[in-house]
Amino acid sequence: MTVDIRVILLAVLLALAGCMPAKQAQNPASVGPGVDVTAQDAGEAEDASPDSGNATQEVSAQDEDVDYVDVLQGREDIPAGSELSAEEKSILDAQMSFPVALDTDDNAEVQRYFHYYAHSHRGTMEGWLKRAQPYLPHIRARFLAEGLPEDLIYLPFAESGFNPFAVSPAGAGGIWQFMPQTGRIYGLTVDSWVDERRDPYKSTEAAIAYLKKLYAEFGDWPLALAAYNAGEGAVGRALKKTGSEDYFTLCEASEDLKKETKLYVPKFLALVKVARNLEKLGFEPLDFDRRPATPSKLKAAPGTDLQAMAKSMGMDWKSFRELNPALRKQEAPPTRSIQVAVPGHLVAKAEEFLKKPVIVKRTEYASHRVQPGDTWWGVAKKFNVPVKDLQKANTVKKLSVGQVLRVPGQASGEGAPAVAETKKWASKRANYVVRQGDSVWSIAKQFETDPSTLLQANGMKGSATLKVGQKLFVPDAGREETKKAQAQAQTVRKELVSYQVRQGDTLWSIAKRFGVSAEDLLSWNKLAANSHIRPGDQLKVYSR
Repeated sequence: MTVDIRVILLAVLLALAGCMPAKQAQNPASVGPGVDVTAQDAGEAEDASPDSGNATQEVSAQDEDVDYVDVLQGREDIPAGSELSAEEKSILDAQMSFPVALDTDDNAEVQRYFHYYAHSHRGTMEGWLKRAQPYLPHIRARFLAEGLPEDLIYLPFAESGFNPFAVSPAGAGGIWQFMPQTGRIYGLTVDSWVDERRDPYKSTEAAIAYLKKLYAEFGDWPLALAAYNAGEGAVGRALKKTGSEDYFTLCEASEDLKKETKLYVPKFLALVKVARNLEKLGFEPLDFDRRPATPSKLKAAPGTDLQAMAKSMGMDWKSFRELNPALRKQEAPPTRSIQVAVPGHLVAKAEEFLKKPVIVKRTEYASHRVQPGDTWWGVAKKFNVPVKDLQKANTVKKLSVGQVLRVPGQASGEGAPAVAETKKWASKRANYVVRQGDSVWSIAKQFETDPSTLLQANGMKGSATLKVGQKLFVPDAGREETKKAQAQAQTVRKELVSYQVRQGDTLWSIAKRFGVSAEDLLSWNKLAANSHIRPGDQLKVYSR
C-alpha cells in the first residue's frame, strides 16, 4: 500500500503544533463600567506565604454593612481599541516619575487600557475622578513628603476606583485594597465594629509604609507594584526561578505569575497617563489646591446610637456613613469609645446629643435545634441575623442534627418593660405596612437602615416573623426620598406572576420590566446577591 509523503509530513506538523504552548492572550482584562478594578487586588493572590503582604489568602465573608454594588466583580477580556491619535501617542511617550524599562508607545496592553479609560469607558473614568477629588490632594502631599514617586498617588484607580467601601471577593477592602491581616500589620484597626482600611487617610499611611517596604525589597518600582498585586513571595520566587531582573522580562519568562499580575503594571501605566493629561483628553482636571473642609472629631461613648446621632444633626445615614467610612455598624462598640467625624457647623447639635446617657444594652439569645438539611446560611436567614454573628455565638464549626445553637437576637435595654414600651411607642409612630414578600432585610434595605436597627425600633427579636398587614415603625422613613419609595411600594399589586427567564435576561432587566427593584426579586425568590439566573429558571414576581 502506498502512502503519499505529503500526508505523512502534514500529520507530523500537526502533532508538533499540538505540543507547542498556546500563546498567552494579550488582551487586557477588565470588568463592567463603574467597578473596573483588578480581580487580584492588593491583598488577593496566588501566594499564601507569610511574606506575601497584601496577597495573603485570608478570605472574609461579606459583611452586613457591605452593599453588593461595592463588591468588586470579575473581569473579562476587552478587544483592542482604535488607533490612537498623534497627541495620544505623545502622551504615552512622556516619562514617568520613576524608571520604567518599557516604551509604552510600543506596548499593546498599555495602549488598550489607555483607549479603554480615555474612550470606551470614559464615563467610568469620570466617575472615578469625582470620587478621587476629595482624597488626592492629601495623598499627593503625603507621598511627596515621604519621598515617594508622585505617579504612585494614582494607584487606587487601579485598585478600587477610589471607592472607600470597595471590597474584593477575597476580602480586600478600601481604596488601597488591603487584606484584613495586612492592614493590621500596618497599623489599621480591622474588627467587626471598625474597619480602618476604609478610612482613606489612615489607609494611605499604611499604603505609604507598605510601598516603601516593597521598594526596599525589590529596588524597582514596577516589580514593587507587581508584588503589591501578587504578594512579594510570589514575585520573589518567580524572579529566582527565571533569573529575570525586571518586571517586563519576568512577565515574558514566568509561567507562574497570573495574567492579572502581568497586566497590572500596564494597566496602572495607562491610568497614570490618563490622569496626568486630563485636560488634553477632554476630562475635567483635578484641583490639587482644593481640599474638603476638615470635619471635627468627637468622642462617642460605648454603645452610642450613631443613627440617632446622625438624625439629631439633620443628617441621613448615608451622608454620615460617607463621613465615617470606617464605622461598620449604626452604633458604637459596646466596650470602647470611638472617634466620630462631624461637620463643623453641626458640632453643637452633636455635642448636645452625646451629653445624653447611653442605655447599656445586652444581647438576647434564642435557641434553635438543628434539623436535617439545616445550614448556617439557612438558620441565619430564618432568624434574620448575619451568618458570621451566628457562627461567632457558637463554638462549633460543623452543624449536626439535634445540636442546639445559640442565636443572637436584638440588643435591648435591661428588662421586659423597656421592650414593651418600645413596642407601644413604635405602634403609635408606625409608618410602614408589611406587604407580600417583605422581610426585615428587604424593608431595612429599602429605607437605608439595617435589620438590627429596624428590629430594635419595633421591640422585636431576631426570630420575629412578619405578617402581611403588620404595621412597623421605620426610623427616618419620613425623609422626602423615603416617602417617595414608600409611596411607590404601596402601589404594588398583590398579583403573583411566574416569570420564565429568557436568554439575555438579568435580574436588573427583569426588575425594570416589571417596575420592581432587583432587591425585591432577590427577596421574593430567596436568592443571594451574587446569584446567577439562567434561561428556563422560574422567578416569582409581584407585579405592579
